[in-house]
Amino acid sequence: MDKIIILDMGGQYAHLLARRVRQLGVYSEILPSDTPVSILKKAKGIIISGGPDSVYEKGSPQCDPRLFTLKIPILGLCYGHQIMAHYMGGKVLPGKTKEYGLASLDVRKKAGLFAGLSAQETIWMSHGDSVANAPPGFSVTGSTSDCPIAAMADSSRNYYGVQFHPEVTHTRHGMKILSNFVVNICKARKSWSMKNFIENKVKEIQKEVGNRNVLLLISGGVDSTVCFALLNKALGTKRVYGLHIDNGFVRTDESKNVEKAFRKLGWNNFHAVDSSKDFLNAVKGVADPEKKRKIIGETFIRVQQQEVAKLKLDTKKWMLGQGTIYPDTIETKGTRHADLIKTHHNRVDLVQDMIKKGLVTEPIKELYKDEVRELGERLGLPKHLVWRHPFPGPGLAVRCLCVGRPELLENEDDIDRRAGLICAKYGATAKVMPVKSVGVQGDARTYRHPLIVSKINDYRQLEKMSTELTNKIKEINRVILSVGAKGSLNNASVLQNSFLTKERLDLLRKADDVVNSHLDRKMYTRIWQFPVVLAPLSFSGGESIILRPVESKEAMTANWAHLPEDVLKSISKELLAIKGIDAVFYDVTNKPPGTIEWE
Repeated sequence: MDKIIILDMGGQYAHLLARRVRQLGVYSEILPSDTPVSILKKAKGIIISGGPDSVYEKGSPQCDPRLFTLKIPILGLCYGHQIMAHYMGGKVLPGKTKEYGLASLDVRKKAGLFAGLSAQETIWMSHGDSVANAPPGFSVTGSTSDCPIAAMADSSRNYYGVQFHPEVTHTRHGMKILSNFVVNICKARKSWSMKNFIENKVKEIQKEVGNRNVLLLISGGVDSTVCFALLNKALGTKRVYGLHIDNGFVRTDESKNVEKAFRKLGWNNFHAVDSSKDFLNAVKGVADPEKKRKIIGETFIRVQQQEVAKLKLDTKKWMLGQGTIYPDTIETKGTRHADLIKTHHNRVDLVQDMIKKGLVTEPIKELYKDEVRELGERLGLPKHLVWRHPFPGPGLAVRCLCVGRPELLENEDDIDRRAGLICAKYGATAKVMPVKSVGVQGDARTYRHPLIVSKINDYRQLEKMSTELTNKIKEINRVILSVGAKGSLNNASVLQNSFLTKERLDLLRKADDVVNSHLDRKMYTRIWQFPVVLAPLSFSGGESIILRPVESKEAMTANWAHLPEDVLKSISKELLAIKGIDAVFYDVTNKPPGTIEWE
């Protein structure tokens, strides 16, 4: 079978690259950056992924230098583009402007990699370093206003490098670029499909599990539901048991709705347990988002072990099942050189130890959300389950921001000044938010302050302004629009000692219900996920709500979703009528630089 090898340099999109190649119907495989050429030479083509490091720094990921002696087509993306230049006699330097988000590529040569493209193409950038000088034999085939060598090629040897990411959906004709490389340049034959995946995965599950049974943790979301269906198909319902744990961080009536849906499917091999008190006690007084995630993940395992004991299941005959998908692993430093973005609850140390001991099965861990949905439909699951908005395992715990003692923002005035200069061009005002959120910039984790903007309603201008702000002001990783507030932005204060409590979670549940009640079927389908975030930012004794609707396909990248103005106003009005809510904000940040969830 023809295959394309992805050399993993630690990029957040390394596995997405493999997904995109499979989407073209060609088998792909991810291998470590230093894989020897004796293995690489068997591929029809090689793609070098992006990564969070600098090629000129000690300890950065490198590849076998003999790679460029093989007579095999090679495509370098972002870091891969830079390492190609670095190895072949070019020069890589820190860029004058760090680019995160949409950019316009001027295509100089509409042939080879860029065959069939327009003179200008919308692309997606996420980088700090740039190729300053192309290597001998290479010509510059594309540039942007901030990156003179955004693409280069040595077509005589079939070597191509691009600074942007064609694998993300935001690069408008990214699939065309990858198809040009994989199909036209590499001449790889198409022989991969989801049908083959199911057939192979059923056999793989049966072999991995052997004569054991599987206890699967079920949240009721898309991933765990599809995983449950796949395990039932592979092993039968007598060998699979589902456990739904109400951790106190779920939406209103979530557990009841999950049970109702599963019973309707004829699944009786599961039960639900209310462990909300255990989880709330475990995170009492904890503000740090990483600590919260790890504690919640470990508590899941402890509760699961308690339930195993109650059910009197022989642990030697049962193994743990999880509906882990690939973004969970890659964001939790899932590959050797990847940066830690955030620890997912199914990737805490306790789980990692169990995985090493062969006590965990994760049948869909190499898939992305869009693939999981395709798998669910092929397994016969109803659309209302397959197309539910994703909901994080830790639930509302990562949408309820916590603060112990607020950190002093030493350069607040300077950030406001620099942001104000940029915003003034758009007729907007700016104020840095004194609460932090998680982001991803240049394949690395950031934990920085969002910027509040106001007095601007033109979405096209908002898009441009948001990208410019996060590119040029390193202290911020998000931009949020003020929709309504009971007071002046300058008078906002952070509520100290705001931790996870039932009262705060109930307030967030009320807000979440309000938002979801405004989403008709058309809007629900268009929006991929809609986190509603509670932040301890007070104007008159209450807290603030942040709306975070996004459009995406695989969660590795996302655009903020444009809500109709009348819907936004209606949601804001109803939220501000709730006692305890002082302000409403609208997150207008793409991913990157902001992650979909705030923690």
